[in-house]
Amino acid sequence: MKAASALDYRELARRRLPRFLFDYIDGGSFAEVTLRRNVQDLEQVALRQRVLRDVSNVELSTELFGQTFAMPVALGPVGFSGMCARRGEVKAARAAETANIPFCLSTTAVCPIEEVMAGVTRPFWFQLYMIRDRVFMRDLMARSRELGCTTLIFTVDASVGAARYRDIRSGLSGAAGLRPAIGRIWQAMQRPAWAWDVGVRGRPHTLGNVAPVLAGKHRLEDCFAWIGANLEPGISWKDLDFIRSEWKGPLVIKGVLDVEDAREAVKLGADGLVVSNHGGRQLDGVPSTAQALPLIADAVGEDLTLLVDGGVRSGLDVVRMLALGAKCVLLGRAWAFALAGEGERGVERLLKLVEAEMRSALALAGVSSVAEIDRRVLAGR
Repeated sequence: MKAASALDYRELARRRLPRFLFDYIDGGSFAEVTLRRNVQDLEQVALRQRVLRDVSNVELSTELFGQTFAMPVALGPVGFSGMCARRGEVKAARAAETANIPFCLSTTAVCPIEEVMAGVTRPFWFQLYMIRDRVFMRDLMARSRELGCTTLIFTVDASVGAARYRDIRSGLSGAAGLRPAIGRIWQAMQRPAWAWDVGVRGRPHTLGNVAPVLAGKHRLEDCFAWIGANLEPGISWKDLDFIRSEWKGPLVIKGVLDVEDAREAVKLGADGLVVSNHGGRQLDGVPSTAQALPLIADAVGEDLTLLVDGGVRSGLDVVRMLALGAKCVLLGRAWAFALAGEGERGVERLLKLVEAEMRSALALAGVSSVAEIDRRVLAGR
C-alpha cells in the first residue's frame, strides 16, 4: 500500500503497530467526543474559492521566534513516538530538518535529547511538563538549553491523567502485573516486523530524558507509573514564573483553550501559546481547537504568536487553521502514523504531501502567500 494522504498512513500504522501502541496514538479520553469534534469542526471550515488571480508563485515560508522555516507547519511533541519506529524521534527530527520545519521533542520521548541532537545538524524545540521535582525540571531545562534546544514548549493541560479506555482495554495502562504484559507480548507477536525492528533492535524502551530518575527501570509499567506519580496537580499560574525565570529563550504555553487562560499567558510573558485540547486526550467534551482558536486570536493574537494543533490531517486543514488565526500548525498523530508506516521516509513524504496540499489550497483560494491568509479567505466573510 502506497500512502497518498495522511489517512493512508493511519491505515498503514494500524497494520504495522501492535494494538496497544496504535490505540495509544489513535485514541482519546472517555467517549472520545473531543477527538471526533476536532476533526469534524475543522472539516466544516469553508474557504472562499477565488478565480483569475495570479497564483503562479505561492510562497509558504514563515518566520517563528526569529527563525525562517519552509512552511508554517511543525512536528509537535508526541510521547513514546520512538516506539513507532526504531529510534523514531531521531528519524522524525531528521525528516523535519530535511523539510526545514521545526521539530519538538517530548519529555516522554524514547530517545533522549542527546541522541536526537546527535542525529541532526540544526537545533530543535523541547517540550516539558510541570513535574513535582523542581530540581529535575531545572536540570532538564538546563540540559536542553546547553545541548542547543531553541524554544521551550511548556504543556499545561496534563496536570492529572485522564481516563483513556482504549489504553486500559489494550493492556497498556490500568492494572499492572503479568497478564497485561503477556497481552502486550502477544499483540507484538502479531506484528513480527515491528517486534524485530523496534521491539528487539530498538531497545532500550525507556523514557530517555527521565532515565536518570527511573533508577534503571525500563518496563512500560515503570515509565507510566513515573509519569502518573510525578505530574503536578497543584500547578497554578504563579508556578510558571519558575519556568520563565529558568528559561531565557522563546517560551510557548501549550494546552490553552480558554480566552481567560490565554490572557494569563500574556501576563506571564510567554512568547507564544498552542491552542490545544491535547488531541482530545484529556478533558472530553471540551470545544474543538477550530472552535476555540478564533476567540483566542481575537483576544491575544496581537500580543503573542499563536500555534494550534488538533484534528489536522492535511495541508488543506493547515490552511483552515491559518485562516482561523494561527501562525503555525503542529502535526501530531499524522506524523506518528507516517513514522510507523514508513519510518523517516514516511515522515518526509507526509510533509511533501502537506506542502503540495497547501500550495494547491492557497492557489485555488486565490492566495499567493501564507502572509496573506486571514479570515477574509473564509467563506461568508
